[in-house]
Amino acid sequence: MATNAGQGNSASPGAEEGKATKKPKPPPVRPPLPPGPRTPYDFYDAWSPPAIPKKSNGKQHSPIADSEPPSELESVKCRTLTPSSYSRWLDAYHNNHVQDVLKGATEYLEFYGAKTPRVTGLIVSKMAAPQLIFVDGTFAELAQEMAEYVQVGEDVKTYLAKEQNEEALHVIVQASHLLNSVPEKEFTGAYNLLIHLVLQSKDPKKYLPIVCGNLQKPITSSPAHGFTLAANALSTVFNLLEQGNPLRFNVLLQIARFIRQHGQFELLKPRLKNLEGWFDLWDTNEDDQRRLYVEVSDAAAEAGDDAESYYYLIKALGTFDRDEQEEITSEEAQKLSLKAVRMAISHPTRFDFQDLRALPSVQALGDSHPIYSQLLDIFTEQDLEDYSDFKDEHEGWIEKEKLDNEKLQRKMRLLTFASLAASTPNREIPYANIAKALQIPSEEVEMWTIDVVRAKLVEGRLSQQQKVFLVHRTTYRVFGEKQWRELATRIDQYKSIVDQLRVVLRKGQSDVESQREREQQELERKLAGAGISSGQGGERRRLPLKPRTDEDD
Repeated sequence: MATNAGQGNSASPGAEEGKATKKPKPPPVRPPLPPGPRTPYDFYDAWSPPAIPKKSNGKQHSPIADSEPPSELESVKCRTLTPSSYSRWLDAYHNNHVQDVLKGATEYLEFYGAKTPRVTGLIVSKMAAPQLIFVDGTFAELAQEMAEYVQVGEDVKTYLAKEQNEEALHVIVQASHLLNSVPEKEFTGAYNLLIHLVLQSKDPKKYLPIVCGNLQKPITSSPAHGFTLAANALSTVFNLLEQGNPLRFNVLLQIARFIRQHGQFELLKPRLKNLEGWFDLWDTNEDDQRRLYVEVSDAAAEAGDDAESYYYLIKALGTFDRDEQEEITSEEAQKLSLKAVRMAISHPTRFDFQDLRALPSVQALGDSHPIYSQLLDIFTEQDLEDYSDFKDEHEGWIEKEKLDNEKLQRKMRLLTFASLAASTPNREIPYANIAKALQIPSEEVEMWTIDVVRAKLVEGRLSQQQKVFLVHRTTYRVFGEKQWRELATRIDQYKSIVDQLRVVLRKGQSDVESQREREQQELERKLAGAGISSGQGGERRRLPLKPRTDEDD
């Protein structure tokens, strides 16, 4: 008998006997949400959050506590949906969900204002207008509120009653280190209020070092986001100061140290292009400029950006007055110069030492550190043979100074190749000459040629049949009297070649004119033999040829 497919494949009732009945799992329970607007931390507006709200009653212990008490959410109960009720249930769910979203958005806008949320991060404005924060209340009210928050309310209350605002602010700032342990969501608002109070002082310079110093310390309440919170607070201090306020320099120096401490140089790097403009605006002296340049150079070095580190180190060396012999021979100048020389000769892709060698403080190394000065001269304009003689003369010195001899020797081979290419007049270098100059086997010539081309010291091509390297372009390591003489020699060679070309061209032009003259005479003879006269009177007159001069060439 044919049966229904579903019935035929079903198990018999007896097969279900003896099996344990599975108990349904309890429905999942949603944990209660935190109080306040439903928005993740990453979208808190760390630049200008709202001011610390005032206490509405004595029950709130924190001036930044949420206005809404935490509410317990009921457990979500699972129920079986029938096909007939599923559609109505889904519509009701969507409607409730939309209402919840709208309610959350409304609470967010009421709390934070109608501003676009931004992910937090260190931002130093590019000569932008000062940043604004919104506060509500007199100085005394805000100071008393902050004092109670950092647990010095009674001490400050006495000063405020006597209108001794500076003394009250001094007590608050001294206790402001407690802000590093406040809850994460209260940190930015609390520091913004503190910064506002400090900037209302007659002498903010007295308090800003303490505030910035506290931000350099760990944020114990938020180890994960401590860097972002502190960076935003430092940026707020910088941006709230007037553009021409010299205090901005001190804050920027603290930011550079903070960046170096946390190894986040890439965040500061895009803003460094404004340094020289800021220095002019703040009328920063050379000593302060050097301090910041050195701090930035060290931050770049620790982040692994050797090019930026060397660039700002050269900037720092340029702040020494070349006319002050005592200044360029000072301990600081010699220390920085020595560091720059070591960086320059050790860097695998730095082949130009002219800017370094021209600095007066580096030239002064000839008296204080003559061996380093001699080594710099070798890398600037000498070759591998001179480097080998240097090692023999100062045996063990390279290892003692913890320099990598293998890297230095490789670099000298590349520089020697560039000098050989620049000094070859016919632009053809035999393999044997390359092997001799670089002190390598002839089998390695092509490999070193490829390396020097990759280093962009020379351009050319190899001729394996002729065993020569054909130079197309080369880079001069230095351009002094010797190079000027070589340039004069090559110009004379080019002039001689041009003169020879002119002789050849004039001879060719003369041959063409002679050929044309012969053809004309031959044509006239043929016409005369045929009885045809040219011109009137039976004679053909020819205009005299204009004599050629040197200007015709």
